[in-house]
Amino acid sequence: MTSVDFTPGPLDRDATFYVAGHRGLVGSSIWRVLQSGGFNNLVGRTSRELDLKDRDSTFAFFAESKPRYVALAAARVGGILANSTYPVDFLSDNLRIQVNVLDAAREFGVERLLFLGSSCIYPKLAEQPIREHSLLTGHLEPTNDAYAIAKIAGILHVQAVRRQYGLPWISAMPTNLYGPEDNFSPNESHVLPALIRRYDDAVRNGAGTVTNWGTGAPRREFLHVDDMASACLHLLEHYDGAEHVNVGTGSDVTIQELAGIVADAVGYTGEMEWDTSKPDGTPQKLLDVSKLAGTGWRSSISLRNGLRSTVEWYRENVQLVRGSGG
Repeated sequence: MTSVDFTPGPLDRDATFYVAGHRGLVGSSIWRVLQSGGFNNLVGRTSRELDLKDRDSTFAFFAESKPRYVALAAARVGGILANSTYPVDFLSDNLRIQVNVLDAAREFGVERLLFLGSSCIYPKLAEQPIREHSLLTGHLEPTNDAYAIAKIAGILHVQAVRRQYGLPWISAMPTNLYGPEDNFSPNESHVLPALIRRYDDAVRNGAGTVTNWGTGAPRREFLHVDDMASACLHLLEHYDGAEHVNVGTGSDVTIQELAGIVADAVGYTGEMEWDTSKPDGTPQKLLDVSKLAGTGWRSSISLRNGLRSTVEWYRENVQLVRGSGG
């Protein structure tokens, strides 16, 4: 099959749009952005309603719903501890989800698809800020290499579909995300929701000291998930290329600085200690977002403002959020 001519432009607001993973951090935000953008035929299934790891069930769903557009945000995700402890699960689950959804989307004629990955796809010691062409140029961070390999496979899958079938599918690689619907589990969350939970618990319990993992020296970039969702729709309507696109803010902070911002957001005034026996992970992970900026999009939610609203959401939903124990 030869490539088809395709020019990015406004998506049909009446077309069926499937958001895979619509209850998760990224998927729920994409759903909200699409709703506010006038899409009136959104389709989503919880993992209980549809197990995307099951190929037959996934194909049956696509045969029934026949989506024209797909945002693939479904994934097994977690922080350093979860990735280090369950590498087989992160590799196997994510590969199966991706292969099933991408194969079904191709089989049933999905016109436009956005695959979402993660900045952990890049080498541990990639030159900073990280440009898209750094992919596959060095060794991965060992604490999440299994997840990274799965996401790299997804990027290559999308590129292969473009080459073999001529479909205008694209991939986006966000930096560290945070916001409402995040995973605040003490054992499986990423660094920012883990800090929010830890410092909020300290305030609730009147603790005078909070101990964080590592040295606090690594630098990380953080993007509010609503900014990410905005970028997703923007890319679907303005970008068509084989190369994946970095999505971030273009600026970073140390984990120690981040902990201070979280402490301010929750009102914690006690001491801060660091357990240097715990791993730091990658020394720095800052994305070069010039490719995205070239399409006309930039982030608009500051870290302090985004954290304040996330803390408010967490406190309003503390008994309901995943891993809260409520």
